[in-house]
Amino acid sequence: MADASRRTRVWLTGAALLLVGLLAVGGMVWRDDILRTGLDPKEPFQTYEPPAAPDYSQRSSWSLLPTEPTTWSDDAPPADVFFVAPTSYDGGRHWNAPIDDPGADLFFRRTVGPNYVGPFVRNGRVFAPRYRQASLYSMLTLRDDAREARRFAYGDVREAFIRFMEDYNQGRPFVIVGVEQGGTLAARLLAEEVASDPDRQARLVAAYLIETAVPDASPPLPLCRTPEETGCLAAWVSAYEGDRDRAQMLRDRSLVWDDQDQLVNLAGPAACYNPLLGAAGEAVAPARLAKGATNATNLEWGARPALQTRQVTARCEAGILRVSRPRSVAFRSTGSWANQRKVPGYNLFYGDIEASYETRLASLMADPDFRHAARPIALGQDVKVAPFRRID
Repeated sequence: MADASRRTRVWLTGAALLLVGLLAVGGMVWRDDILRTGLDPKEPFQTYEPPAAPDYSQRSSWSLLPTEPTTWSDDAPPADVFFVAPTSYDGGRHWNAPIDDPGADLFFRRTVGPNYVGPFVRNGRVFAPRYRQASLYSMLTLRDDAREARRFAYGDVREAFIRFMEDYNQGRPFVIVGVEQGGTLAARLLAEEVASDPDRQARLVAAYLIETAVPDASPPLPLCRTPEETGCLAAWVSAYEGDRDRAQMLRDRSLVWDDQDQLVNLAGPAACYNPLLGAAGEAVAPARLAKGATNATNLEWGARPALQTRQVTARCEAGILRVSRPRSVAFRSTGSWANQRKVPGYNLFYGDIEASYETRLASLMADPDFRHAARPIALGQDVKVAPFRRID
């Protein structure tokens, strides 16, 4: 009996270990599917009740807003920046984020603001609306529900831009910046609210759509072909050299607007602007042209980060910006599973975007045919920016 009992215990222990091993292997194999499913609202968008709409007459509906948005002093930056943020809300309960979600707000303040708003603050008053953005889950699937969630988010961005134009900008030069999801929404904004308005297009320094697919054959604005050109579009999606999976994913899964304002799969190459060259085109940009990459995550708002030059090369190939892997360990994806699927916590082209914006703004302001309401300051000088805090 003792031997039989011992054999039974050994068998049960072995079976338990095997089960644990199988579960561990299964968890690794299906980890992405399991975590992705956990973010699924599990409700059709057609019956979903979105969170309350933002009111852009209230400061609480803006992540960043100047202290006196309707006026400016002689030492104010010479232009305005309308910034459409990337995905910061994971999902789970909602298809579209409440504008006061604390996790999304924290990601914006720690990561998005320092890395992606930062290149524009020396020469721009920043207007960054909170909007009911589509969740991260919506960016990981091509389901019709997810596309509807992204289309829904555009309504908020358009309302914020109208408020910005009518009440705050008042004839000043401006730049539109959109990143990832925000870039896709900004692309439609450019087509509907800027390209059709000669006065607005004349005052547009440029539009920077970062990690955003825009059809090369039908961009909402002419692509930037020289570093000094204004009123043009700088848009790109990137993949590291040798990363075939991401390149193929960008070709297969990028969504763009059609002429019916529907989000459809990208057909043909995306527009490709090379930040190291300051222009669209297929020329190879060597690392000596790179003006500075940075990891500004968690940096105090308003502090200009240290820039590391010569970190990457870049070239456009079949609509994708191919970037060499940076040498510094500061430019490696970290954080939770969800955060690693959002925009990186660093900006490889921070210095290049900053310099490009300054060059284009100087070009616009030097144009004798251009007139604007604000008195400019010297470009690139250090300016005071509002603390990066919750605006209520």
